[in-house]
Amino acid sequence: MAPMLYLVTGGAGFIGSHITGRLLADGHRVRILDNFSTGKRENIPASADVEVVEGDVGDTDTVRQCMDGVDIVFHEAAIASVPETVGNPLASERTNYRGTVNVLEAARQATARRVVFACSAAVYGDLPELPKQETMPVKPLSPYAIDKLASEYACRVYHSLYGLETVALRYFNVFGPRQDPSSPYSGVISIFSDCTRQGKQPDIYGDGGQTRDFIYVSDVVEANMRAASAQAAPGKAYNIATGSTVTINELLQTLCRLQGRTFDPAYKPVREGDIRHSSADIGLAGKDLDWRPSVAFADGLKMLLDSVQTA
Repeated sequence: MAPMLYLVTGGAGFIGSHITGRLLADGHRVRILDNFSTGKRENIPASADVEVVEGDVGDTDTVRQCMDGVDIVFHEAAIASVPETVGNPLASERTNYRGTVNVLEAARQATARRVVFACSAAVYGDLPELPKQETMPVKPLSPYAIDKLASEYACRVYHSLYGLETVALRYFNVFGPRQDPSSPYSGVISIFSDCTRQGKQPDIYGDGGQTRDFIYVSDVVEANMRAASAQAAPGKAYNIATGSTVTINELLQTLCRLQGRTFDPAYKPVREGDIRHSSADIGLAGKDLDWRPSVAFADGLKMLLDSVQTA
């Protein structure tokens, strides 16, 4: 494939920086748009093929300028903290919904070929039916989930109305290197691994029997690469997960075993709004994107721990 110019919004963040690294490894040029509210400059690979624009997806002019000459967009920028969006729904709307519309409109005007949008399993809410399928009803329970769902609908409309190729990827619980454990809103794996590595007692909210579908970041990156080129993908949304679940107790036990530590959590009351069980049907992504996760859960945890020790 001939080298292309990609725009990665949120390219200094957790998933966006991994996408950037993959694109560079494949010989492409990358333009990153990031306001560095949570992204880190040290996450960006040092390369002459990377251009960094410090700016906000909520700013229409900035997004339009970043789109010049772009072939494909990976739209990862977002306020990812659900509690932060609950506390400030207008800021969530500006970044998480309006930012997406800015990206779509700029891509349409600049004749970019495709936009791959980072959606979320949060759109399903707490509906009890499992596993989650893309055809199921949705029940967003937070401003974050509302904005992600509205953005997904906007992607579909831009495809059907304007012919812009758009693909939405509903991420489940992504984990891996560069996920910041210092944030109270970070993924449970990065928080637990940081606690166990430092010999601190991790907190489990509830009895630890809640289940999650954890997926390693390199598998998410591969899903994005497939979504950028798959012929059947435009106008659709796909679950990006493993199709299997792990309890929070099992997660912590595996981390303790990998680090040679004892399993000694502090059990706390269940947090309001926490979903008891979550699992995904990934059959549609397998069919349309020819994608399947390849990293086993324990292997992903080991790679995460190794990356922290060598950092």
